[in-house]
Amino acid sequence: MGLAQRLLGGSHGHADHSSGGLIRRARLYEWFSAVGFGGFRRRVFDGLVALSGAKPGDEVLDIGCGTGIFSRRAARVVRPGGRVVGIDPSPPMIEYAARRALANCTFVIAGAEDLPQPDASFDLVTSSLAIHHIPPELRAKALAEAFRVLRPGGRLLIADFRPPRNRIANHLVGAVSGHAMQHNPIHELAGSVRGAGFAVTGSGDRWPRLHYLQATRP
Repeated sequence: MGLAQRLLGGSHGHADHSSGGLIRRARLYEWFSAVGFGGFRRRVFDGLVALSGAKPGDEVLDIGCGTGIFSRRAARVVRPGGRVVGIDPSPPMIEYAARRALANCTFVIAGAEDLPQPDASFDLVTSSLAIHHIPPELRAKALAEAFRVLRPGGRLLIADFRPPRNRIANHLVGAVSGHAMQHNPIHELAGSVRGAGFAVTGSGDRWPRLHYLQATRP
């Protein structure tokens, strides 16, 4: 477990080092996030919102919303008429996000692998910097759930950390952030998304060390 994982709150309750664990210290996470993005966090997330294709009137589900920054940035874009629901399994993160929610943004405690939302209820499903926090054995179920709650023609955007190829830099990521980020299998994402039934429509890299994938539900 990396230093940041220890500081931010721990694990899923078992010896699984291949996921980022459950973050419990929301305020500290916000500090780490602000530092990690070098003061450009809003700009980065606004760029991801643009890649998602969010537009006025959209119903959006943000999986692994954490403290809610993506949810809040998306909520501004989908007005008027749209709304954003953020889900995360960590009660402290949801409590923090809910205190800062916009009028068209709500937050719910839930895991990505067992969404409480009904079938075909969203136009857009997003997940930013969250896939590596889901235990590997639950990721296929989480993508299947994302497919289930999307309407036909609905869109998916996933963005997550892209580990550095340089051995020293990668080792440093592991020491600070843990095994899950150091060995994040981002190269497997497209295959996993296709396996859930999606049609992949685009992918690419974004600063700082993010990889994104766009898909649609046929």
